[in-house]
Amino acid sequence: MLVKVMTFNIQHGRDFIKRDINLPMMADVIRHQQADIVGLNEVRGKGIHTDYQEQAQMIGEDLGYYYYFGKAIDLPQGPYGNAIVSRFPLTEIETIMIPDPVIKDEKVLCYETRCIIKAKIVSLNVTVLISHFGLAQREQKNAIATLLKELAKIKGPCIFMGDLNMTPEDEKIKDIQNHLTDVSTMLKGNKLSFPSVNPVRKIDYIFVNDFIEVIAAEIPEIVASDHFPHTAIIKIKR
Repeated sequence: MLVKVMTFNIQHGRDFIKRDINLPMMADVIRHQQADIVGLNEVRGKGIHTDYQEQAQMIGEDLGYYYYFGKAIDLPQGPYGNAIVSRFPLTEIETIMIPDPVIKDEKVLCYETRCIIKAKIVSLNVTVLISHFGLAQREQKNAIATLLKELAKIKGPCIFMGDLNMTPEDEKIKDIQNHLTDVSTMLKGNKLSFPSVNPVRKIDYIFVNDFIEVIAAEIPEIVASDHFPHTAIIKIKR
């Protein structure tokens, strides 16, 4: 059975051109790509501000998909984090927190608590991990250490995807590549994912383990969010 997966940083549903929040547009991107399992980054939950709604639920229900929101941080306006929407039922779902660095002295835009969503799709016998890594080197090292700890617990097919805020040249990527296969090796055509107008770098990734065969991969040049979506067609080995 072939399955299409997608990672998509939706920047809380903001239309990159018109600058308004447009969740139906984000759902349409998923729909038009015919993605079965989607990891979403920069997702808002229900908060005190009117712009903070249950975005994972809204996108999931628009598609008729199962959904889960994993909170990474509470902002003054409301919760913020990652999400998964899936054509297939989700079980054993958990939000795993990534430890903040003890020392915060790097010159970055901001430090922000991050998390990893971990979900099992029993019908496919696959575990899905989704994350959005921080900007600081120490944040990224903590994220990779947390990821590798979770990967060690998984015995069967596994997918990891998200916005890692690292380019392929970053040495830290190799720590993930030592355990998982980057589907980017199958990319043809565009290989950059950010920003979605005049992109200059690739920071969005999909990785799989040896129980999964990669059939194709693509970074469609779709301007909706500030990131392009990144997709892969995979076959889960039985």
